[in-house]
Amino acid sequence: MNKSEIRKKILKIRKINYHKNQKINFNSLVKILKKTKIDNRVIGGYYPYNYECDTIEIFKKLEKLNYQLSLPKIRKNYQMNFFQWSTKDPLEINDYGIPEPISDVIKSPNILLVPLVAFDNNRNRIGYGGGFYDRYIKKLKKKKKIITIGLAYSFQKVKKIPVTKYDVQLDFIITNTVKSKN
Repeated sequence: MNKSEIRKKILKIRKINYHKNQKINFNSLVKILKKTKIDNRVIGGYYPYNYECDTIEIFKKLEKLNYQLSLPKIRKNYQMNFFQWSTKDPLEINDYGIPEPISDVIKSPNILLVPLVAFDNNRNRIGYGGGFYDRYIKKLKKKKKIITIGLAYSFQKVKKIPVTKYDVQLDFIITNTVKSKN
């Protein structure tokens, strides 16, 4: 299957299974955070949209652990940047229907929680096809060390993701059941 076919199939499965209220394994995330030696405690995430893994409870727990949060804002030319955000802050809806922070304070994350549609054993991912995260990760890695962690439900795993030179492999993937190591 090509990326488009995989995307269509998994999005349909995700929509059907979303009501099962599955949760990402937060303990796996905490273990990764403890293991990685990153000084700056800024975690970039995403506000859940289109039946994605719910990150709101994760954000609340991370704030209790004194992590700073940032969320993306989509920019022109398929670019995005991350801006300071707290679970108590309001959001605004962008042109894609995705909630974004109101803040204009750029907060580049050291740890990035990445949404995905599908993934494989090699920590390759398929997103929605715009390449926003691949471009952002490549740009940020030129400036500093970052850890990328994909969040997904176990049923989003596929045998093999077709990879191109534009795709960025994630460091970890955490699901509702298991953690895939780097």
